Amino acid sequence: MSLVSAAPHGLMAEPHAGGRFGEFGGCFVPESLVAACAEVEQAFRDAWSDATFHHRLERLRAVHAGRPTALTPAVNLSAELGVTVLLKREDLAHTGSHKINNVLGQALLAHRMGRRRLLAETGAGQHGVAAATAAALFGLDATVFMGERDMERQELNVFRMKMLGAEVVPVRSGSRTLKDACNEAMRHWVTAVDDSYYCVGSVMGPHPYPWMVREFQRVIGEEARAQCAAELPTAVPTHVVACVGGGSNAAGTFAGFVDTNARLIGVEAAGGAAMSDGAVGIVHGYRTLVLQDEHGQVAEAHSMAAGLDYPGVGPELAHLGGIRRARYVTVADDEVVPALRRLARAEGILCALESAHAIAWVLRAAGTAELPTGSTVLVTLSGRGDKDMPALMTADAR
Repeated sequence: MSLVSAAPHGLMAEPHAGGRFGEFGGCFVPESLVAACAEVEQAFRDAWSDATFHHRLERLRAVHAGRPTALTPAVNLSAELGVTVLLKREDLAHTGSHKINNVLGQALLAHRMGRRRLLAETGAGQHGVAAATAAALFGLDATVFMGERDMERQELNVFRMKMLGAEVVPVRSGSRTLKDACNEAMRHWVTAVDDSYYCVGSVMGPHPYPWMVREFQRVIGEEARAQCAAELPTAVPTHVVACVGGGSNAAGTFAGFVDTNARLIGVEAAGGAAMSDGAVGIVHGYRTLVLQDEHGQVAEAHSMAAGLDYPGVGPELAHLGGIRRARYVTVADDEVVPALRRLARAEGILCALESAHAIAWVLRAAGTAELPTGSTVLVTLSGRGDKDMPALMTADAR
């Protein structure tokens, strides 16, 4: 059990006052949302120090989400690459991704707070599906904001959300992707704070969300740490790799290994690489590295993976990069489908386009100084590829 007071202000523990991770984080919201964020923080602190809340959450993870998820040795791929590849299988969790870990926690919190509706934003649709799923489970209404462009390329997940009873609101402003869905969700929250709970989908947004979401996703890294100890003679892999958009699967994975000698590698989409190409700025209520144009305005991100199509990065991940505890690399769109296909044909696993970014980096780096022969690498597969089949069919037809 990870109680809040266990390791205050250490790496990947409680943030400093005001929700700061070094120079990043904070709570930059309209005055009308200051009290709402403070209320969420107090409710989370109370819940996270309550053994009954933990027991209920752990029970939900086991009987509803299907945890623990497997650690799968990629035997054939490992033989081809000369490195040992272990896959943390979040694609096997209920709803098809790691998003359910966070949403179950937040829905349980919303229910505890007496809220009647979940508000959510989504890009690839996986967070929206998880939010709709949890809302149905807890008897709550759900409203999911989704960019019109993402709705077109993730039509299956839109249908899934509607089947689960959620209202899906198309966002037609800006780039019509995740950034704009976040904007609309926050605007709507201002008008509905009394009866609605904003269920943020990643380690982003105003304090306490980056901290709270990481705590709900920490289960990935804690499970993987114990599984690696049972699987590996060295107990800990040499490299821990996860894709990064907002970064919740990476934060959850890294939390289990941040106190070891494992190298933490976050893989961004080349067209959405805030860690590589961003500058310090404020987006969606927090301070972080953000893609910006020459006028300092938030720039559009581009990726074939809708879940990585985001111009910022979680503040704690930005901090880990700033202190060089984590390293961030980029993968271009043209590397992603070949990586997905290679994993599928080597191991019989169809992962999401987002996860395929992490696999693509492993394929590229294996046998080099970045990932020397004989290394052991843990890769978190954040989700499964069902949602991406239409895009892959189009790619194959070209």
